[in-house]
Amino acid sequence: MQSVKKLVEITNGVTSVADDKITRIHGITRRSRMLALNAAIEAHRFGSEGKGFAVVADEVKAISAEISDLASSLQGELKGRLDNVSQFAEQMNDEVARLRGERLIDLAFNAIEIIDRNLYERSCDVRWWATDAAMVDCCADPSDAQRAGTASDRLAVILDSYTVYLDLWVADPSGRVIATGRPGRYPQAVGTDVAGQQWFREAMATRNGGEFAVADIHTVPALNNAVVAAYSTAIREGGEANGKVIGVLGIFFDWEPQAKAIVEGIRLSPQERQRSTCLLLDSQHRVIASSDGSKPLGSAYPLNIQSRKSGHYSEGHTSVGYALTPGYESYQGLGWYGVIEQRG
Repeated sequence: MQSVKKLVEITNGVTSVADDKITRIHGITRRSRMLALNAAIEAHRFGSEGKGFAVVADEVKAISAEISDLASSLQGELKGRLDNVSQFAEQMNDEVARLRGERLIDLAFNAIEIIDRNLYERSCDVRWWATDAAMVDCCADPSDAQRAGTASDRLAVILDSYTVYLDLWVADPSGRVIATGRPGRYPQAVGTDVAGQQWFREAMATRNGGEFAVADIHTVPALNNAVVAAYSTAIREGGEANGKVIGVLGIFFDWEPQAKAIVEGIRLSPQERQRSTCLLLDSQHRVIASSDGSKPLGSAYPLNIQSRKSGHYSEGHTSVGYALTPGYESYQGLGWYGVIEQRG
């Protein structure tokens, strides 16, 4: 891109220099013709004695006319050829910009597709674990401390195998958390009232065991204000897909390090990485991940989507490529966008 811009600048510079020099040549020939005219007048005054001088004056006039014609011809040819070079350079510049934009779209799509696949797995996890006998038994009798302890132990075993989660919670139908996987790390979690939380309300409203709920990225006070993606589903009587809802399982994806790994893992050359920022935006175009930290989490991003699912555009010296979440399998996505900014 820079080399093409340089070519355009050089071409425009050559055109300017050529025009200046040819203009100066025309100026010199005009002065020469004027001198020749004055010489012819003087030669005429001297009659026969000035004939030799008149011949020289005529020759100077003829040479000036020839130089002037040559300069005009050169100017025309140079202009035509330099215009062709300039047009070609502009076309190259447009083509490079198009290819660059398409690459940014591909990178943005890759970023959002990776997070979609990752979060699809979270939706599978929560639906599977909600049928675990320990979860079902715990919700069948929320007041039984022994059952709650067994569920907590089971959740701890699951967490030992999955490093992407901060904690897993079981809540009774009233929205009170009755078992967690890490009571030692997050002692405030047990007993927390989550009845007003989106992930709990939507899980309680699921129609069967195949449905799940997911909440936008948010912080959870009982998890030391960690930033999470919360997935949930109903725990049903007997672990049956169409059983009565007796509680909710909520799982909390450790968002920041996982999202950071994705945006920092986009395949960029070392030169591209120095002038690029990879972002994930939520459905309200708020930043939920940034590769270089230049955009604070939660800050609004002025994404110009122009009613398209993907595209690219330029703002000053910055090119922007974006792509809307495509979803994956039963996970429809949350209207998030992958975005790549590239400066220069």
